[in-house]
Amino acid sequence: MSLRHAMLGLLARGPASGYDLLKLFEISLSNVWPATQSQLYSELGRLADTGLVKVVAEGPRGRKEYAITDEGLAELRHWITEVEPNRSRRSDMLLRVFFLNTVEPEQARQYLRDRAAAAVTQHEGLAKIREFIADEQDALSVYGRIAMEWGLRFSAMQQEWAEWAAEEIGRLPSPPSD
Repeated sequence: MSLRHAMLGLLARGPASGYDLLKLFEISLSNVWPATQSQLYSELGRLADTGLVKVVAEGPRGRKEYAITDEGLAELRHWITEVEPNRSRRSDMLLRVFFLNTVEPEQARQYLRDRAAAAVTQHEGLAKIREFIADEQDALSVYGRIAMEWGLRFSAMQQEWAEWAAEEIGRLPSPPSD
């Protein structure tokens, strides 16, 4: 996903200022695609320069409200339906797992227990957000819940896997002592 498409998707809901988009981002997309305020405002400028969004209102202190253009909506729809998602298989966490044999077994088990704890923390954070939007029926909430459910299931799987892996390491025979 690109920040460009995230911004277009949020603006497809209706016009919004940069500040409004930042707040929407914080309560929705930041869980799957974090971005800073400066990144959001820079991307809005680029989108306007390319004609994918336009300024539809200007207010005090330079506040601008943006709306998606027909070209922007076409780009968003093209990206959703025709551009294959990036299925990156790189994981520095799993690369480390592959080489856990270079540390003491207890260090390896601790690494995996830490991964399980991180998954629990992620799961708990998403569960709190789920409570916040559980009853909302607008499109952003419904599709956000669908994406959040993936995160909840994925974090639960990560915890289960890390706990299993730590047990597997515990089954290794002890190295012979000198």
